[in-house]
Amino acid sequence: MDTMVATDPLTGYQPRSDDAILERARAFLQTARRRRTVRDFSDRPVPRSVVEACLLAAGSAPSGANQQPWHFAVVSDPDVKRRIREAAEAEERAFYEARAPQAWLDALEPLGTDAAKPFLETAPVLIGIFVQPYTRTPDGKKHTHYYATESVGIATGILITALHQAGLVCLTHTPSPMGFLNEVMGRPAWERPFLLLVVGHPAADVRVPRIDKKPIEEIASFL
Repeated sequence: MDTMVATDPLTGYQPRSDDAILERARAFLQTARRRRTVRDFSDRPVPRSVVEACLLAAGSAPSGANQQPWHFAVVSDPDVKRRIREAAEAEERAFYEARAPQAWLDALEPLGTDAAKPFLETAPVLIGIFVQPYTRTPDGKKHTHYYATESVGIATGILITALHQAGLVCLTHTPSPMGFLNEVMGRPAWERPFLLLVVGHPAADVRVPRIDKKPIEEIASFL
C-alpha cells in the first residue's frame, strides 16, 4: 500500500505572490507580538472543547520519526490544583531561599516573581506537559523515541500559539525539580515532566512587565 500522498490537499498550499506571502507573514508577526505571559488570572472557566482544539493543534507538531512523544495532562479539578500548588511552592521556596544563584535572582527581580504561586489555583486550567523518552508495547518491548525533547518543545510552542490565537493567556511554569507532577497527575515514572502550562483568561486588573524583544540582527544571521 502506498503511504505517500500529494501534499496540496493536506497542507492547503496555494501559490501566492511574494507580496501576498509577506503580507501574511507580517500579519502573523503582529499576532505573535501581542502574546504576553501573565501571572494574574481570572477564575472564568475555559470550555474543554477549546482546550481540546488547542491540544490537537499541538499534536500536529513535527516529531522524530512521527513518534509523537508527548502527553498533555489537563487539570481543572480544584483539589488537584491545590496539591500542585502546595508541591510547587515547596520547591520554589527551596529555589529562592537556597538553590538559586544571586545572578539568577537578579535576573528575575524585574519580573516580580517569588515563591508564591496563587495562579496555580486561580487559573481554570493547568496542563502538565510530559516527554515520553520511550513507550512499551503490550508485550513489554521497549521502543525508544528519537529527538523526544526537541519534539515536545516544538509541540509546546504550537500549543502556546494556539491558546493565544484562541484568545486565552498562559504562563510557562517550571518548578525545579518537577517530579511531583508525575504523582499528582497520575503519570508513569518513566515520563519526564517538561513544563506546567497555566491557562485561562487574564484578571481584570492584570499588569505585565514592560519588556523588549531582540531585533532581527541579534537573533538571526543570513549566509
